[in-house]
Amino acid sequence: MIDDLKKEAATRMAKSVDTLKHELTKLRTGRAHASLLDHITVSYYGNETPLNQVASVGVTDARTLVVTPWEKNMVGPIEKAILKSDLGLNPASAGTTIRVPLPPLTEERRRDLVKVVRREGEEAKVAIRNIRRDANSQLKTLLKDKKVTEDAERQTQDEIQKLTDRHIQEVDRILATKEAELMEI
Repeated sequence: MIDDLKKEAATRMAKSVDTLKHELTKLRTGRAHASLLDHITVSYYGNETPLNQVASVGVTDARTLVVTPWEKNMVGPIEKAILKSDLGLNPASAGTTIRVPLPPLTEERRRDLVKVVRREGEEAKVAIRNIRRDANSQLKTLLKDKKVTEDAERQTQDEIQKLTDRHIQEVDRILATKEAELMEI
């Protein structure tokens, strides 16, 4: 029972960290990477479809992405979807391929992105702390129902706190790496 509680808390905390990593991949660092366009959806025969399901996305150099639609008639809708995205990119079509140059980041934009990174990190930490709170309240319920002893409850609370500390340290490490990446010129 206690082991299940700890496993569930560990799994949920790991998912929070994974979510943070996924969110941070959307932030542009000045270097081109194919996952930058992952969250963009394109109208494909009336359905909103992820870009990576209607085209291949590649990197030609450090500052240029190349999008190659699988159907010629998708060039226009893909170009519009990239323009409408919150990334501030200006795609240029050349026949059946779309080149997406990444403009260099200004110092001000870098600082704004660092603020976004810190906010995402704080949200991940809050999620981890909420998981700790939920696990501890479940423990208190088990103690109240006399399904665990007080010693077992205290020991499990300590273990859950260590788990929380470890995941928060991982979040801090990820944030430091991303901030350094963003401030790099």
